[in-house]
Amino acid sequence: MSQDSKKYLDFVAESDFNAILTNPILDIAARFWDDDRYEAFKITYRSMRIIDDLVDNRKATGQKITKQEKAVLKSMINDWLHAFNDQTPYDDFQKQLLDTINRFQIPKWPWQRLAKAMMYDLDHSGFDSLLVFLRYSEGAAIAPASIFMHICGINKNGEKYDKPSFDIRQAARPLAIFSYLVHIVRDFEKDQKSHLNYFARDLLLSFNLRESDLTEIANNSQYPDSFRKLMITYHIITDYYRDKSRTVLDQLLPTLDEKYRLSLELIYHLYLQIFERIDPQKGSFTTLALNPSPEEIKIQIQKTIEII
Repeated sequence: MSQDSKKYLDFVAESDFNAILTNPILDIAARFWDDDRYEAFKITYRSMRIIDDLVDNRKATGQKITKQEKAVLKSMINDWLHAFNDQTPYDDFQKQLLDTINRFQIPKWPWQRLAKAMMYDLDHSGFDSLLVFLRYSEGAAIAPASIFMHICGINKNGEKYDKPSFDIRQAARPLAIFSYLVHIVRDFEKDQKSHLNYFARDLLLSFNLRESDLTEIANNSQYPDSFRKLMITYHIITDYYRDKSRTVLDQLLPTLDEKYRLSLELIYHLYLQIFERIDPQKGSFTTLALNPSPEEIKIQIQKTIEII
C-alpha cells in the first residue's frame, strides 16, 4: 500500500462519515483530490445543480407547468446560458465559475448540453423510448461526468493546467450512464413520490405498464410480475454499461495520478455496491432496501483505497 493510500485511509477514519454521506457520490470521490481541483469540482457541480434544480424542483410539485411558467423558466435558463457563453457574468458566482473554467481549461459544451436536457424536461413528460432517454442523458448525466473526468485528466504545468490527453466525453459516457441507471432504480420509490419518472415508455408498454402503475407500485411496495420483468430488463441494460465502464476505466486509469485513479474507482465501486443490492426477481425497491448504510459505504471506500 502506498503512502498516499495510508493517508486516504486516515482521512476516512478521522471523518464525520454520517455528514459526508449526505453528499453525492461524486463529492465523496472528489474529496481525495488536491484542494484547488476539489474547489473547481464544487463550483462546477453547484452551477449544474442550479440549472437542474430549477426544473426538477418545479416538476416535483406534481402540478402541471403552465405555458407562462414554462416560458419564464426557459428564459431564466437561456439568460444564464447567454451570459455564460458570452463571458459576461451577471452575478459573482457565475464570474467565479467562468474564472474556474478558464483556469482549468474546462470546455463549455457540458453546460450547453445540460441546458438542452432541461429544456427537454420542460417540453416533455418522461421519455417515449430508451433511445430518447439515452440522448437526454448526454446532458443530464454525461455532461457533469465529463467535467469530473476533465478535472481528473488535466496536468498541472507551473500555475497553469494542460488539457487531458483523452476524449473526456467518450471516457465519461459508460460510467455516467451506468451510474445514472443505478440512480433511477435506487431512487424509484423517491422519484415516484416526487412525481418524477425516468423509465422509458416503450419498455413500460412492452410489459403492459403505465406510468400511473409505477406510482401505485411505489406507494404500496407490491411488485407484480410485469414490474419485475421491467426491472430485469433495466438490470441487464445497467450491467451492459457497467461492463463497458470497467473496460474504459481499465484502459484509462494507468494514465492518471493515484488520487484521480482512486476517485474514479470510488465512483465505480460505490455505484456497483448499490447495483449489487438490486434483486429484480425477488428483492424490494424501497429506498431503505437499496441504499447501503453509512458503515457499509465506509467499508467499501476502505476496500477501494486498499486496491489502488
